[in-house]
Amino acid sequence: MATIDLIVLGILKKESLSAYDIQKLVEYRNISKWVKISTPSIYKKVIQLEEKGYIESDIVKEGKMAEKAVYSLTGDGEIEFEKLMIGISSQPINIFLDFNAVIVNLTSLTPENQKSCLTNIEDNVKILKSYMEENISMKENMPEIPETGMAVLQQQFILAQAIETWIASLKEGFENH
Repeated sequence: MATIDLIVLGILKKESLSAYDIQKLVEYRNISKWVKISTPSIYKKVIQLEEKGYIESDIVKEGKMAEKAVYSLTGDGEIEFEKLMIGISSQPINIFLDFNAVIVNLTSLTPENQKSCLTNIEDNVKILKSYMEENISMKENMPEIPETGMAVLQQQFILAQAIETWIASLKEGFENH
């Protein structure tokens, strides 16, 4: 998956890290909230990228800690990173929302179950929006958070707001039928 490649290469473009440190950074930055990426996929991806020659590892031992592989970008990795940046930014935008599988099948449920499903989605959107608000307010005055990172957080918040408004109107429409 090119997106995971781009995330890993982008992180390593800034600094050399172990797979564990890459995974922790992905967690800290909440990247898995806006890109489908999992911990096991990061470890697999690092191995694949090294096999392709895009990254290389150095075995490092710090104090009494176990040895670990620290990865850095190669020249080919730099080229691949730029190719992925241009390629992915040139693709049509797709917004996949798993709950749409529920929406398209709502009419196959009883009115009570329709309401229940819509309420579940609405509650989860509110939880997401609340989480995004907390995350933005916590990180907006942190100088180590890049402007582009804040832009993505704000984008996700705006999308959550739009979905919240949409689900409320959909729910109202179902209740009036």
